[in-house]
Amino acid sequence: MTTGSTGFQGKIELDIRDSEPDWGPYAAPTAPENAPNILYLVWDDTGIATWDCFGGVVEMPAMTRIAERGVRLTQFHTTALCSPTRASLLTGRNATTVGMATIEEFTDGFPNCNGRIPADTALLSEVLAERGYNTYCVGKWHLTPLEEANMASTKRHWPTSRGFERFYGFMGGETDQWYPDLVYDNHPVSPPGAPRTAITCRRTWRTRRSNSSAMPR
Repeated sequence: MTTGSTGFQGKIELDIRDSEPDWGPYAAPTAPENAPNILYLVWDDTGIATWDCFGGVVEMPAMTRIAERGVRLTQFHTTALCSPTRASLLTGRNATTVGMATIEEFTDGFPNCNGRIPADTALLSEVLAERGYNTYCVGKWHLTPLEEANMASTKRHWPTSRGFERFYGFMGGETDQWYPDLVYDNHPVSPPGAPRTAITCRRTWRTRRSNSSAMPR
């Protein structure tokens, strides 16, 4: 026999040995076979007119390869600011309709400018996760209210609460390029290195190279 619920696809009998469970509704979704990998890039404060893949004179071979194998968006319109651009890219909506008329630092509490993308507004990352994709966000986020961008916050508007399984980057609009404030998932981490680390490594490499060249061969 089966239960009255149409969702259960197993079998329930008097003897457990004759019954069949159904774990389908609880299993994590899996992406369709041959589903393409999706690389979504945001280049901050750069115009595309100079890129060779858009007819410009600046050679960008890596970006050209990506463009040739991917999709080039040529009709995207948004506010020329960080947070609104990100909100539009991730939601597919006008930034003013999702509370992101300006950057997080200048939000004013009005409906179109509260700095909070509504929970019922799906992000691309959430849609992909529901379809079985693994999602990873790297770099600048800038979609979390300032009062929630700390370790004591609820993290409702952090990347890992909006469809991204993992995150590595910084939460705000900017950070020090040499000594950045980094977050890994939901906790702060130290940068993997520093300018002086690179200088020390380079000097060590040069010293070893000069010493090895003086050795008999």
